[in-house]
Amino acid sequence: MQSVRDHLEIILSRLAARADDERVFTRLHAEAARAAADASDARKRVGVTLGPLDGTIVSIKDLFDVAGEATMAGSLMLKTAAPAPRDAAIVSRLRQAGAVIIGKTNMTEFAFTAIGDNMHHGTPGNAMEASRIPGGSSSGAGVSVGEGTSEISIGSDTGGSVRIPASLNGVVGFKPTARRVPLAGAFPLSATLDSIGPLARTVARCAVADAVMAGEAPTTPAPISLGGLRVGIPRGALFADTEAEVAAAFECCLGKVERSGARLADISIDDLLADLRAATKRGSIAAMEGAEVHADWLATGASVPVDPHVSGPLSRAAMLPAPVYIRALRRRAALAAAMEDRLASVDVLALPTTPVMAPTIVSMAEDAALRDRTEGLLLRNTQVANQFDLCAISLPMPGMTLPAGLMLVARNGHDHHLLRIAAEVERLLGS
Repeated sequence: MQSVRDHLEIILSRLAARADDERVFTRLHAEAARAAADASDARKRVGVTLGPLDGTIVSIKDLFDVAGEATMAGSLMLKTAAPAPRDAAIVSRLRQAGAVIIGKTNMTEFAFTAIGDNMHHGTPGNAMEASRIPGGSSSGAGVSVGEGTSEISIGSDTGGSVRIPASLNGVVGFKPTARRVPLAGAFPLSATLDSIGPLARTVARCAVADAVMAGEAPTTPAPISLGGLRVGIPRGALFADTEAEVAAAFECCLGKVERSGARLADISIDDLLADLRAATKRGSIAAMEGAEVHADWLATGASVPVDPHVSGPLSRAAMLPAPVYIRALRRRAALAAAMEDRLASVDVLALPTTPVMAPTIVSMAEDAALRDRTEGLLLRNTQVANQFDLCAISLPMPGMTLPAGLMLVARNGHDHHLLRIAAEVERLLGS
């Protein structure tokens, strides 16, 4: 059986071979990872384990603090920031569980935007086809798991930033109920909407990483029968403009789920979506809270270049008066309660994670209107879980020319139930 150290060295040599054009990772922790791998191998030799994450190669998004180094959050502005005094809470928990943290992955600047491009560190090419976008904001995380340079990657998800790259790179991505996983030591975008979640090849790996980060005992999700499971299909606004191949793959997945005994029913949530859209018409909660995070440089001007796709929306949001923000938050709380009631009749919602597959990097750079439209589509379905305070997971749909995900969404706090359902759906789709 291959040692953890040998597995790590294979990955490090792959990364060394492309070091001159590295876009997936922004920083490698090679020596610390070697020490952690050796410690895991030593434990294994004497029959000791720290749990199911022991010896797993894990990468973390470039917005999590690692003691002794500046946290850059995909920006050059923070290159000279003071080094983090301690590891982020989730980094500390991952280390204690025996994870081998190999390095930090690339991301869109300040975790804003869903395309996955970064003008400072380069754009990581999609794991399936390098000429295509990775999806963001956890771009390097999706590519790293997709290409096998980490077994688990930890991202953040404010409007879909874990599930969008998972969908486009053909891996699993889990967004837990917000605040289950501590945000301490994670560079913020939106205190209200930020969640920390894993990307991996399997639901089981995501579940283990999620449990460790949430401070729970890590266990593989127990199988659950889909017989009698109530699956709501929110047809309407969230299904418009879906690419034909994505729609066909989704219906094929639904057919398998229904044949396994689940009860499918259309459920309408378009009124709640429209109400939230109206409540955040002048500015999204993420942009308004992000504008507060970045208020100082937005007021004085940035000392180094900032991606205009990031600085533009933040600047506009910074001009909005406080009542607009407070009213949006209050309306969101009421609508989240209404969504909780609406979803009481189902175990999960099912819909495409992204209605489109990954377009080319070049097309996004050359056509501003196409970029805006694509970004809107990439965020449209995933952001529902953040806006209404739900949990959600994206699973790869089989048989596609380019990847896209099947998203399952459950009510606030129903994370474990969702993971059990997802594990069974994953098994079903793979059979």
